[in-house]
Amino acid sequence: MLEIRNLHARIASTGTEIIRGLNLTVKAGEVAAIMGPNGSGKSTLSYVLAGRDDYEVTEGDILYNGHSVLEMDPAERAAAGIFLAFQYPMEIPGVATMEFLKVALNAQRKARGEEPLKVPDFLKRVKEAAASLEMDIAMLKRPLNVGFSGGEKKRAEILQMKLLAPSLCVLDETDSGLDIDALKIVADGVNALRAPDRAFLVITHYQRLLEHIVPDTVHVLYRGQVIKSGDKTLAHELEANGYAGIIEEAA
Repeated sequence: MLEIRNLHARIASTGTEIIRGLNLTVKAGEVAAIMGPNGSGKSTLSYVLAGRDDYEVTEGDILYNGHSVLEMDPAERAAAGIFLAFQYPMEIPGVATMEFLKVALNAQRKARGEEPLKVPDFLKRVKEAAASLEMDIAMLKRPLNVGFSGGEKKRAEILQMKLLAPSLCVLDETDSGLDIDALKIVADGVNALRAPDRAFLVITHYQRLLEHIVPDTVHVLYRGQVIKSGDKTLAHELEANGYAGIIEEAA
């Protein structure tokens, strides 16, 4: 589903290279975890996949279902089925969460040549998704993420993912700022979406998230490259021993 070939990317405004020859393959149905120390390029990778315009790809390619996405803007990538859950979701005053969800969902349906959802069908979907995440439906009448706690913001991200039903889900440190109860609810929401035709790229610092969202593969990112890959036991090794040994071995 996702194949990254010799990817090089830099911050467009400064020219600082962050991703330096990254290679990665994620199959349909797979949950791949990306771990690494601060500054290794994890969040940059998520932004480049989503098409954020302040990052510039200078070399290599990103193939999604066999097709390059480099010439696609973020909206086109989203309509094609690529979803990014942010580490720090933005607050958008003046835009009701429910209205945001309706516009986003129908915009993607329109891009795929589908009819927009009628209000009763839309409300039914939202209520079912919110209930599965233990979200109060009244919260969705508030401006998007405004006044939400960290856990509420992350649940709202997973709610969007449930409604949009993407094929490639990129979770950028979704566990950041969550307590144990909120972490479990968010993880359960992610696990409910696991499917043979959907892949996840789970970016995290800590093994604790991977206790709840068990990965098929774990990849260690350092200085913009994948320096080691393995199964879920690699995450336990990192939790016990840190990154120093793997970095020294790669060097």
